[in-house]
Amino acid sequence: MKINKEGYKIIAISGVCLAAVWTLLYYMIEARENIWLLILITVLLVAFWFFIVSFFREPRRIKIHDADLVFSPCDGRVVVTEVVNENEYFEGKKRLQISIFMSVTNVHINWFPVGGIVKYFKYHPGRFLVAWHPKSSTENERTTTVVQTSKGVEVLFRQIAGVVARRIVSYVKVDEEVHQNDKCGFIKFGSRIDILLPENAELLVEIGDRVVGTQTPIARIGDFGAEDADE
Repeated sequence: MKINKEGYKIIAISGVCLAAVWTLLYYMIEARENIWLLILITVLLVAFWFFIVSFFREPRRIKIHDADLVFSPCDGRVVVTEVVNENEYFEGKKRLQISIFMSVTNVHINWFPVGGIVKYFKYHPGRFLVAWHPKSSTENERTTTVVQTSKGVEVLFRQIAGVVARRIVSYVKVDEEVHQNDKCGFIKFGSRIDILLPENAELLVEIGDRVVGTQTPIARIGDFGAEDADE
């Protein structure tokens, strides 16, 4: 199993801490007289460490490129599909929002949903509301990225920290050319991603659908919205 580089430090530190806890408990519970309790504690600590390791797993995925499609930027479950007024970049224009919630059991690597040129990037410090809360899109710690496709369509997506996630990593640089389904970042522990598309984009998923990053098409855009992008 390949481990993402964002996990190296956390895995090492957690391993040392858990080993220290085991050593402390070994001497506290008189191991020779409570061998079964020690075995139980050992199993629980090892299982917890393997859970941390698995959180940073990096699965092998076939890269699919289709300029007409928007692919899911993460693994998770669709929790929002609605038209909203987007104020940060699109100045109040209507956009189709698709939100995907990642639980702690999901792969937490993030990928570019489309390819093109990065037109905008901004990090926002903020709160840590539960990721499915409607206000998390505007009040939680988050990053905002806008990619303009080769057909002139601007796609905005946000990495949003949740109540457990306290660390967002982004590899995005403004004016950089990016490729669809390449890695764009990582969110450490439960979180959410919002994708905002032209209002007339064709929605390909429904609320409750399970999606797989880089593999599940969530919308069809073609050259929808290219005129808006040129205004």
